Amino acid sequence: MTNATQLFPGLIFFSYLSKLKKEKVAFLEHNTLVFVVSGHFSMQTAHQHIAMNRGEVLLIQKNQLAEITKTPLEDEDYQTIVIRLPEDVLRSIALEEQWESNRKYAGPANLLIPGNDFLRAFFQSIIPYTRHPEEKITHTLGMLKVKEAVHLLLYTLPELREFLFDFSEPYKMDLEKFMLTNFHYNVPVEKFARLTGRSLAGFKRDFQKTFGMAPRHWLQERRLTEARHLIESKHRKPSAIYLDLGFESLSHFSHAFKKKFGKAPTEWSVQGSEYL
Repeated sequence: MTNATQLFPGLIFFSYLSKLKKEKVAFLEHNTLVFVVSGHFSMQTAHQHIAMNRGEVLLIQKNQLAEITKTPLEDEDYQTIVIRLPEDVLRSIALEEQWESNRKYAGPANLLIPGNDFLRAFFQSIIPYTRHPEEKITHTLGMLKVKEAVHLLLYTLPELREFLFDFSEPYKMDLEKFMLTNFHYNVPVEKFARLTGRSLAGFKRDFQKTFGMAPRHWLQERRLTEARHLIESKHRKPSAIYLDLGFESLSHFSHAFKKKFGKAPTEWSVQGSEYL
């Protein structure tokens, strides 16, 4: 098994097993629980860096962009169990248990959950399904497992009720601050809109007022300006930065860079080195 495997219909449970290091940019739409079975997991967001090894548990808040690195260790493949907690599932649990939260969650977006025997035993009970993916978890058993996960989270940290059951609409973020922090993520404009608490039309309208140009145009201009800075001032190689700046390929990056600055990034790099 080398890819994410669905263990419960509805994309609630996943297991990921890999012998190779992998990096990706992810749009984390749902609250998500991650358990590291083996290997090393790290996640970088605009405001947090979190690293985990075997046996550690992380609760990730919905509506975030993150760079995720999955690293096998010596004699140890990388494997995680991921439980997504979509809002409709959490609403159903809240109604069934008569739980509610009257306050908007204002704590850290991502939380390492203190380990205990109950959580460890819970994830151990899922591991057999990762080893036998052909044996699908039934809907009834899957929902029981999701509910068990939520109950154990609240048993471990009761204050997570506000985190899990905050169903308020996203508030409008400071657009300029958010975009200057997150421009390098290669995600559609629609997701930038959602993350800032706006409709697509509202996002484009506010963006034009703030930056004086359309989002896609500004994103490319900002990424190319940052690329020039990294090549000139930090002496970074074009091949080492294009993915980090949201370009899908080196050829696309090189073409856009040459169109804006008159020379390919490799030529710019050589030009800059003449003055060292």
